[in-house]
Amino acid sequence: MRFKVKVDGNWRSFRHRNFRIFFWASVLANIGNWAQRIAQDWLVLELTNNNGTYLGLVTAVQFAPVLFFSLYGGKIADRFNKRKVLVLTNIVGGATSLTLGLLAITNNAKLWHVFVLAGVLGISTAIEAPVRQVFITEVVGPIDLPNAVALSSANFNAGRLIGPAISGILIALFGTGASFLLNATSYVFIVAALYKLNENAFFHQEKEKTMGSIRQGIAYARARPDIYVVMLLIFFIATFGLNLQIFNALIATKEFGLGPASFGIMGTFLAVGSLSGALGAARLEKFRSTKFIIKAGISFSISVMILSTLPTFTIYLFWLPVCGFAALTTLVSANSIVQTSSDPAIRGRVMGLYLLVFMGGTPFGAPLIGLTSELIGIRPTIAICGLISLLASLIVWWIYKNRLSVPADISVAAVLKRVDRNQDQ
Repeated sequence: MRFKVKVDGNWRSFRHRNFRIFFWASVLANIGNWAQRIAQDWLVLELTNNNGTYLGLVTAVQFAPVLFFSLYGGKIADRFNKRKVLVLTNIVGGATSLTLGLLAITNNAKLWHVFVLAGVLGISTAIEAPVRQVFITEVVGPIDLPNAVALSSANFNAGRLIGPAISGILIALFGTGASFLLNATSYVFIVAALYKLNENAFFHQEKEKTMGSIRQGIAYARARPDIYVVMLLIFFIATFGLNLQIFNALIATKEFGLGPASFGIMGTFLAVGSLSGALGAARLEKFRSTKFIIKAGISFSISVMILSTLPTFTIYLFWLPVCGFAALTTLVSANSIVQTSSDPAIRGRVMGLYLLVFMGGTPFGAPLIGLTSELIGIRPTIAICGLISLLASLIVWWIYKNRLSVPADISVAAVLKRVDRNQDQ
């Protein structure tokens, strides 16, 4: 006997069986990913005697592949079977976690191991991220896409809520290796879920017979002020303000002299606000606009600046949910605007560009943050990052506040014809 799942409102994407399977497997995967992020940061600090510069460099190495591969990931999403691509990239990600876990648990992990495996994981993630973003459209269809984006962000932050706390306990009891092995196991669940999905129930979109160029995706985004303004704003917020994991790691060790369990708790408190922001964003569909995202970015930047001034661990801890709420309200709204505003025929390449902008500044920002924290201290560094994000938000608002309407002739065909004409010239 089959039972129909009746859901509506904030949970309407759960009426799709494929989404339910993918969602719950992703919960486990996100818990594992966040457990590994905490363990990787802590392992680097252990291997380098709490050196913030090395912590920033490892983060940069992990995100640097975004600069070279995310656009191609978007191109692949527009052309190939997304489920098969996701299976492959998740297998690679699981292999890196397993390798680093075995090295750590046998006390053979070296700093260069962390650098190499972070780079391999970064390549896999750079390809996987835009494919996964567009894959959600095939799972739930265009009508439920905004709701699915918000729920997926809530999913991601549910992992952030649980993963850091679990990782802090595992590190305190068994060392960092256990967290890496936990993440390796979580990849098994996501791969199994991908195989279990019913492809006949997908909302398939017609794929291009030719590969399609990255230049076309860039031209399309440039022709849409409502999209490229969001990307510009997110670049500054993500590169400077959205480094809360690094901020917490350095302020826990250098400012408060705390251990891994406390560091994990900081991640959990941050996730409380992030999860609330993601769930709240599911209710804000009718309010979403480029102007709303700019205002949310201003609020987030101010919350980061306040974070730098908080004198005690307890006060700092209880302000983290505010930062998380503001961050996720901004990010979920931005992701939803870019996805739902893009034509399905070119959405993969647009999301590849968005993810390049979102994560592409990290290879430069993270080492700079680590170095600055060594030179002037972590509190002034956090304040400067928040100030840069704030100034960028205000400047973007001032320049583009009257230019956010969608041009009349914005079809993909019109944009691509314009690209071809420019190439001929």
